[in-house]
Amino acid sequence: MTLNRRTRTIALATGIAVVAAGALVAGAAVAATRSAESASGAGGAASSKSAPASTSPSPSPSGSASSAASAVCAKPTVTVSSAKTFTAALKAAKAGTVIKLKDGTYKGDFTGRADGTAAKPIAVCGGADAVVTTGSTSDGYGFHVDGGDYWVLDGFTVTKSQKGVMVDAAKNVTVRGLTVTGTGDEAIHLRENSTDARVIGNTISKTGQRKADYGEGIYVGSAESNWKQITKGQPDRSDRALIQGNRISATTAESIDVKEGSTGGRIIGNSFDGSGMKSADSWVDIKGNGWTVTGNTGTAAPEDGFQTHEVADGWGTGNVFSGNRADVDGSGYGINVTKKLSNVVRCDNSATDAAKGLSNADCTPN
Repeated sequence: MTLNRRTRTIALATGIAVVAAGALVAGAAVAATRSAESASGAGGAASSKSAPASTSPSPSPSGSASSAASAVCAKPTVTVSSAKTFTAALKAAKAGTVIKLKDGTYKGDFTGRADGTAAKPIAVCGGADAVVTTGSTSDGYGFHVDGGDYWVLDGFTVTKSQKGVMVDAAKNVTVRGLTVTGTGDEAIHLRENSTDARVIGNTISKTGQRKADYGEGIYVGSAESNWKQITKGQPDRSDRALIQGNRISATTAESIDVKEGSTGGRIIGNSFDGSGMKSADSWVDIKGNGWTVTGNTGTAAPEDGFQTHEVADGWGTGNVFSGNRADVDGSGYGINVTKKLSNVVRCDNSATDAAKGLSNADCTPN
């Protein structure tokens, strides 16, 4: 969440093509993840109205943990059909437990604390008609991974909770293919030094139902003002997150907000629709260091498409933007970076209907 606030000349066919491209990228990311495959402005950019440069396909998540996660839901070890049996299964979970949610509504406080392993993650899997809720947009987390490593959350719906999915003090958590909608605050939050998370192929919408300022789609880390409470006064190093192929719309705050303290994440092939965004001035706000933002598409930004900020000394630098397509339809830039810091805007980004052009910084050739 930022403290800052917010002419269409492109042909309609081009706008449709941009949105379609985002959907194709998102779909490809989900398909790649669900298979067992692994793979590891101003100045020269003033024009911004030419056809977007083509981008390479988004890379799949890599490593043995991802391969194990992609197949885990095919072999449930326990099937549940009520909040009571779901809670009991979570309490009994150990490495290799795979909980299948039957279709239905699960109302309560659901928390995963046990540790899985790379080869044997703990999983909660279900279809979109398996609905997890606290029953109130003013109370609780739809699902909370609290200190448990190697969890997979796959396929089900989280709604009508204060926060959708919260990941605290956990490593190698995968949140994949969920529908998270109608939350009081943010949809998915990685917090308290949660590292190496994968947030892939989720559909996120209608956040901020309780308080618009807190309605981010995906939120990484903690604001410096909260470090004392969350991480004993140290930066919240929720590092190396992969955020890929998510479709994010109708959020009241940023589609993706990366806080100071977080390093080395990747934001790849996501699509953003900023229509109705009233408590942010960009789809993506990077306040951390060394993030890669590539192959994303967006429409209807409140002001800028993508931003960086230096909120805390030494943070908001070393971020690289490439191959993004921003149909801004707003008063700002496609990509607005803190120029005094070492952020890079590649020339293969494109922006349409951005009143100030592609970027406030000269683009860098690939």
